[in-house]
Amino acid sequence: MVSTFTLNIFLSLIKGNFGDLSNPGLINFGKFQDINYSLFELPIFILMGSLGGLIGALFNYLNIKLTKFRNRYVDNKLLNILECVLVASTSAVIGFLLSFFVNKDCQPIGRDLVSKYPVQLFCDDGQYNAMSGLFFQTPENSLRSLFHNPLGSFNPITLSTFGVAYFFLAVWTYGLAIPGGLFIPSLLAGAAWGRLIGVGMSYYFTSLHIDPGKYALIGAASTLAGLLRMTLSLTVILTEATGDISLGLPIMFSVLAAKLTGDLFNEGIFDMHISLSGIPLLDWDPPATTEKLNIQDVMSHPVVVFKERETVGHILQILKKTHHNGYPVVDDSQVTDSTHFGLLKGLILRHQLITLLKKKCFLNNDFLLKPKDFREYYPRYIDIKEIHIDDCYLNYELDLRPYMNLAPYSLTEDSNLPRVFRLFRGLGLRHLIIVDKRNNVVGIVTRVDLARYRAHVGLKNTVVSELKVTK
Repeated sequence: MVSTFTLNIFLSLIKGNFGDLSNPGLINFGKFQDINYSLFELPIFILMGSLGGLIGALFNYLNIKLTKFRNRYVDNKLLNILECVLVASTSAVIGFLLSFFVNKDCQPIGRDLVSKYPVQLFCDDGQYNAMSGLFFQTPENSLRSLFHNPLGSFNPITLSTFGVAYFFLAVWTYGLAIPGGLFIPSLLAGAAWGRLIGVGMSYYFTSLHIDPGKYALIGAASTLAGLLRMTLSLTVILTEATGDISLGLPIMFSVLAAKLTGDLFNEGIFDMHISLSGIPLLDWDPPATTEKLNIQDVMSHPVVVFKERETVGHILQILKKTHHNGYPVVDDSQVTDSTHFGLLKGLILRHQLITLLKKKCFLNNDFLLKPKDFREYYPRYIDIKEIHIDDCYLNYELDLRPYMNLAPYSLTEDSNLPRVFRLFRGLGLRHLIIVDKRNNVVGIVTRVDLARYRAHVGLKNTVVSELKVTK
């Protein structure tokens, strides 16, 4: 609300009408005037949505293959810069070649209702090159041209060649070492083939006065949904950006069809890149085929634990050997076998232990740190390699009781995996201690343990893959 109000204030100043707060904002693809659709077009929009889902699935597949190649061979800053230069040069060359060799689509000036300065490239005076306009004006203006220019502004060859070329350039561009996105490129590629379908519909159904612009909008929405697998939010964004709520229902149908179709082949592009990066991000719902799994099947065992009073040398040794974020604190006086590791007393975090060592709290356990002392180094906590303790202090004891969490989240060992998954999702947990009926620690579950295996339900079977989690 505040950002929208501030944006409107500045826009009213720029437009010379201070106080006018009705400006649509930065994302504006132009309003559709007098656009309607009939009942027989809804199945066509749904089929276009399915086609957009197929195109999005192909985009995701090709881009992930390219990203794997890029991660393996383009592994330094110089190569990243050279790749960016190569992509920019290739895009410009393709734009000029298509404008010159592929069916010079010269249109009379005045037919383009969006661009104030159309590109004349390779055309006679009084004409502009439609292919050059799509390539060399801003992508937002190109998108508005595909949405709002009248029938005949682009011939089918221009739309088809531009759509194919822009699709593969977008596949190559996404993932470069530059700030970029998918929103406008995917909308533009989808609008090209969507308008192409609209042009074909106008040729076959001449009596219906079909506007190809609405088909361009459906194609753009379908392609973006096929890439991102967004539904409701994408419908709202496009409805607001076009200023016409009457097309909300066709957009919703096509977006839903694109998502359902694309999900049969792979995940959304962002989900696939998250998996490829090894980030332990949990899905919304528990993975398929996990209903019968017990928490003992995924929990870490044995568990690294601390006693309520530990020697400085032992703490240093554990922190250097492991990289865990939290450690259970136990009373191991009644441990008789290797099935459990002691009675659960609390949980202490790694950065707390490092702070206690840096402050040398072991010299005087009666002196207690305040909460602000632990936030002193947030968010860049000190690494254990930066802590240097003299050998004469290694046998000193550090009392963990004043600093540990006395009521950490825990669950019994007979719990099933979906329940644990929902606890992590609902509470935002990072680790969960597993105990037996006597509250003895038997294991621990971390976010990595739950995110390690991912399942995708495809056309014929369910594929389970292991995530290579980054440390």
